[in-house]
Amino acid sequence: MPLTDHPTTHWRPRAARILAVVLMSLAFVLLTGLMDGGVGVTPLRIFDQPRFPLANALPGLLAAWALLAFTRRLVFSFGLVFLFEALLYQINALKAANLGNPLMPADFLMVDQLAKGGAHVLVGYLPHSPWPYLGLLAGIALIVAMWRLEPPLFPRRGYGKRLLGGAAAVVLLGSLLGGVGAWGKVYNARVLWLEPWSPNVTANHSGLVSSLLLFHQQYGHGGHKADPDAAKALIAQTRQALEARLGAAPPGGERPDIVVVQSESFFDPAIMRGYQDNHFTPNLHRLEQQGTSGPLHVPTFGGGTIRTEFEVLTGLSLRYFDELQFPYLTLDQKVVPSVVRTLRAHGYSTTAIHGNDPAFWNRAAAFRKIGFDRFVSQSSFPKDAPNDGKYMADRAMTDEIMRQLKDNGPPQFLFAISIEAHGPYDVPPADAAARDAIPVPPGISGRDKQELQTYLYHAEHADAELGRLARLLAGRDRPTLLLFYGDHLPALTNSFNVTGFVDGGDMLSEPGVWLLLDPRNPGPPRRESLASWMLPGKLLDAAGVHGDPYFALTQVLAPQLAGFTRTPGAPQPEMTAAQKVIDRDMASVAMLRLKGKLEALLPPQLVSANHAPAPDRSPAPTGAYGARP
Repeated sequence: MPLTDHPTTHWRPRAARILAVVLMSLAFVLLTGLMDGGVGVTPLRIFDQPRFPLANALPGLLAAWALLAFTRRLVFSFGLVFLFEALLYQINALKAANLGNPLMPADFLMVDQLAKGGAHVLVGYLPHSPWPYLGLLAGIALIVAMWRLEPPLFPRRGYGKRLLGGAAAVVLLGSLLGGVGAWGKVYNARVLWLEPWSPNVTANHSGLVSSLLLFHQQYGHGGHKADPDAAKALIAQTRQALEARLGAAPPGGERPDIVVVQSESFFDPAIMRGYQDNHFTPNLHRLEQQGTSGPLHVPTFGGGTIRTEFEVLTGLSLRYFDELQFPYLTLDQKVVPSVVRTLRAHGYSTTAIHGNDPAFWNRAAAFRKIGFDRFVSQSSFPKDAPNDGKYMADRAMTDEIMRQLKDNGPPQFLFAISIEAHGPYDVPPADAAARDAIPVPPGISGRDKQELQTYLYHAEHADAELGRLARLLAGRDRPTLLLFYGDHLPALTNSFNVTGFVDGGDMLSEPGVWLLLDPRNPGPPRRESLASWMLPGKLLDAAGVHGDPYFALTQVLAPQLAGFTRTPGAPQPEMTAAQKVIDRDMASVAMLRLKGKLEALLPPQLVSANHAPAPDRSPAPTGAYGARP
């Protein structure tokens, strides 16, 4: 419909038109607060702390004012923006229900992943009820009707002034969303409510939209700067312990092959109340008596696998890199220091294995930066590799691990990522009867019951494959180390809320499990609590690969810092004064490590200890990615 003047346009007094805009803007602020539901932005807060609901609604107001300037339609402009807000809040509700945290700025990077295998994973979390979709269609129909039927609020004359006002609103909105520093005078902890360690609390008090802008202002301009003096102080403080570790005599005989299994959403259900006496993971418990194991503190819950994966591969704690919420999507470095590069420098061939799309999470590009020689992904698995439920079965991954292991040639490092137990857990598995026979604690029913049973069905398979893999590795002629761990707890928030945990912990801070053993030569059981970024140092130590001072440092500091790795938003334990200093200094060490500037600060005695080869900073070969040798 052309933007022609409606007969009633000209007789409206200017004051009445301005009043209409003001009243609609106020209604928009109040409705946004009502839809948000946070305690700090509810409609009544307009009377005692108006800056909170106003700041939360400001981006929407700027967008609506810009649309009004260009279309001259009041209800259409505000209605369209409110519809987009409603969609944003619905997406936020889905994330909060599954992962226990609200939307964060980095989540918008996932839009690009939809065309790279992400849609297959993420679409499964959408509502199954038709009502949300019918509501969206009704909203779109209403907006279209407003466009066609609503008379313009302003006459066509004065177009230049409206264009100028609309352009100003667009520029202000663009600068706000772009994180221009001047907006930090509004979106900061002094004016609004910001708890960097708790997105949930921040969103509850400041509103979802404000929390997104607050975190964007806080972390959108790069991370903290390293303090080389602090890094040198920590290295000097721990030098004696570092020299002892770096100078340890390597074991005799040939280097062991190394197999690492990152098991999707794996944990021991015995930590849940109601399951203390059930035995869903008998192989885990049996193998724990033959090696080193313990609680594993990881930086994510219910999803975000690459956060744990990044820590395990690099030994870098994401606690020190607030700007790397999804590290594979935002890493600028072409060469990333990692356990992969350390092993390559010691003569290992390095292969990653994952039965999914290699583009999802940007893994193909990230694995090159991290240093893998090869990446065997879904297309390189046998065409008859079985699924169980929505994803490739764990038994197919075990088969692929054994196909990739060679009985001659250089020592091998295989990093295998399972996917069978990935959510959502409403997809029927291959054996629905076996799933339905799994017992469920009292109080869990309906959809929550079926999702818990489905997860446990897949967890039992993961445990069975752990046992099978250990037996197969024990039968090899070559020595092999096996490291097995879960990347995070599954997104079973309702079930966890009903049962709670045996130790009384919170689901966002409850640790998972890790296990390291030599299947051919079982040792005495040992227990140790670690964070995921400490696993590569532990693995190198067990393999007799010494010479990397950074990984040695992670082992020296493990007892002091392990328990502080948690998912964003989890309750944080108290630090002693000494731990605060160590943690602060370790942050500088990690930042310098990622930028390749740590080696220059190390004393020569540490660099030359054990006659370690030079760090591998060459790009990984690219031709063999996704191909079978």
